[in-house]
Amino acid sequence: MDIQHILIVGAGTMGNGIAQVAATSGYKVTLVDIVQSQLDQARETIRKSVDKLVEKGKLTDSQRQAALEIKTSVSIDAAAQADLIIEAATENPDLKLKIFKELDGLSKAEVILATNTSSISITRIAAATRKPERVIGMHFMNPVPLMRLVEVIRGLATSDETIGTAIEICKVMGKEPVEAKDSPGFISNRILCPMINEAIFALQEGIGSAESIDTVMKLGMNHPIGPLALCDLIGLDVVLFVMEVLQRDLGDDKYRPAYLLRQMVDAGHLGRKSGKGFHLY
Repeated sequence: MDIQHILIVGAGTMGNGIAQVAATSGYKVTLVDIVQSQLDQARETIRKSVDKLVEKGKLTDSQRQAALEIKTSVSIDAAAQADLIIEAATENPDLKLKIFKELDGLSKAEVILATNTSSISITRIAAATRKPERVIGMHFMNPVPLMRLVEVIRGLATSDETIGTAIEICKVMGKEPVEAKDSPGFISNRILCPMINEAIFALQEGIGSAESIDTVMKLGMNHPIGPLALCDLIGLDVVLFVMEVLQRDLGDDKYRPAYLLRQMVDAGHLGRKSGKGFHLY
């Protein structure tokens, strides 16, 4: 397929990062969000990001300019002109299903509908549309401009053409696409979130302080960031949601979320985005 225009739904951390990478890779990009202030913040975030990358010699001035020319809209009607639509809204199944039903009605027949979900079934999302063969998972990693991996997830009905196009787009964006089965958490979060959850259990049981647990994993296992600091980066609410999906869909209580994780989320301590999680920001 000839992909020229990419529309991103959701202007949060993941959405604006995907928009930036798509624009600097030569695609025409439209970023959509129902909240204008979120779009304004996304523009500022992208501007700061590309300025830094130009200073470091990792982007050209023309790539920077392309990122600054990303179109924004509070209306999803722009979906009618897009060749690829990537949904990057909040990790909420009901919301995602609603968005995909709406996109299905607005978009052209040959569009590819992708979701950046970190754990929700691609097959379930695809079933909300009339073109499930054109629905795929494209799970980018945070921060998108710096992380090379994209998990590409095939739903039950996803066509080979859709898979091939998604993989090619990832390569054009300078990413490393890895195919994963449509299974709860895919590859990344099936492994990562239980590790983070176990670190929270260790903190809950007083085995070590948050600083000690993160230091052990950084210095002892050569991780670039400790699991609790990583949880803060991802968002405690997101980690809790993924653990709930793993426990429910795999039917195994080894994936039960730590009680401390639930407490922190209930208290509104969601990590970096709230200024407080297992560490202060």
